[in-house]
Amino acid sequence: MKKLWLLSLVLLGCADSPGYGNNDLQLVTAYTAKDMCSCLFVMEQTEEYCLAWTKASPAVARIRVDHRRKVVSTSAAVLWTGEAEFVDAQQGCVLR
Repeated sequence: MKKLWLLSLVLLGCADSPGYGNNDLQLVTAYTAKDMCSCLFVMEQTEEYCLAWTKASPAVARIRVDHRRKVVSTSAAVLWTGEAEFVDAQQGCVLR
């Protein structure tokens, strides 16, 4: 019950405000995907290292890595997602 109450507070605190199209959870999920993608495929670090390097606060993002396609997907609270794809060594990773 305590976790549900805390999640409710986080969701209410991150609700869209007038005049601003993105909320904090959407930004966290998108940029966690981009940072993780850059760490793995541009910096060529290990997945363990990159998970520690991209740790977000609050830690709400779930991260999935497709090494074959060089794509990182994230999600938070079931409603927000992010996806980043490695383009090449010059451009690095881009949000989809």
